[in-house]
Amino acid sequence: MKKTRLNAVHKEAGARMVEFAGFEMPIEYKGIIDEHLAVRTKAGLFDVSHMGEIIVEGPEALACLQYLTPNDVAKLSSGKIQYTALTTSQGTFVDDLLIYCLSVPDKYLLVVNAANIDKDFAWVKEKATPFRVEVFNRSDEHSQLALQGPLAREILQPLTDIDLSQMKPFTFAFGQVASIECLVSRTGYTGEDGFEIYTLAENPEIIWKAIMAEGEPKGLLPVGLGARDTLRLEAKLMLYGNDISDKTTVLEADLKWIVKFQKGDFIGKAALEKQEQEGLRRKLIGFEVIDKGIARPHYPVFIKGEQVSEISSGTFAPYLKKAIGLTYLPVEHTEIGTEFEIGVRDRKLKARVVPTPFYKREKK
Repeated sequence: MKKTRLNAVHKEAGARMVEFAGFEMPIEYKGIIDEHLAVRTKAGLFDVSHMGEIIVEGPEALACLQYLTPNDVAKLSSGKIQYTALTTSQGTFVDDLLIYCLSVPDKYLLVVNAANIDKDFAWVKEKATPFRVEVFNRSDEHSQLALQGPLAREILQPLTDIDLSQMKPFTFAFGQVASIECLVSRTGYTGEDGFEIYTLAENPEIIWKAIMAEGEPKGLLPVGLGARDTLRLEAKLMLYGNDISDKTTVLEADLKWIVKFQKGDFIGKAALEKQEQEGLRRKLIGFEVIDKGIARPHYPVFIKGEQVSEISSGTFAPYLKKAIGLTYLPVEHTEIGTEFEIGVRDRKLKARVVPTPFYKREKK
């Protein structure tokens, strides 16, 4: 198993470690519920150094990424970030990712899912062949920390020379954190405000410990992958391999907003246009469980006694105090309030389609 540069810190803190995407990662420290609630009410610090970082640079970097992704990369200026996808010719997902515009139009950073680093790098490198660009996998060189929660800015500001009050969502800046050179962004995968800190430093423990020292008196907790998953589900943020894959299209995944048909050609455009014209047959929806019980991934989903799909993500939501999840349903059964059943061992639980995201933070 690979280890992040923060591995020793997690073990010192008593984290329960598990294998995830080839890395030894902390699943929890104090406990998933405590960590989840800390992020919703105060702040949490995550090690997300397992994520992948791919650089695309050269005179045709913009044109290359316009072709590889459905969103409009031309809308990005230096310092801006965009959520998008790498799509197949069928309009399904190679991966979902963030594009950081380092320099218009010739240098971009792609932040991809840990489990897909090698696959994504090979895909981008192959599809970039006709363009005057170079593609580099910089994943092993980067460490990435994520500080999330309503107190994130208050905790981070004393440690950085970047004016965080001026940093808008989905932007980034270069500066120092705990006297170490970093890229700091403001995106998040929890539904809360927060910051990501990327560094090439050999010893990112300095940053981790400085943030913990600043934040612990304010209620900051280290947070593992367990609460990361429950937090992202409450906010209806997708997880590759569960909610999206090479078997689900961008439109079926309720992500039409990242598809810009008018921008020009891109991989999967024809398939997605055809699907939009013909109409969707299924769509990703959010649900809550009405009966007592929790829906877990892969549990079967039934409508009128017939299995129509399976749960893609499901858990007990600690902040909302209810069982929630995501699944694909035939489009005629996706109206809010529609009821269906979930098979849980020897019984069936009632569930209903509800609006998403399940949780939305109050904007200050």
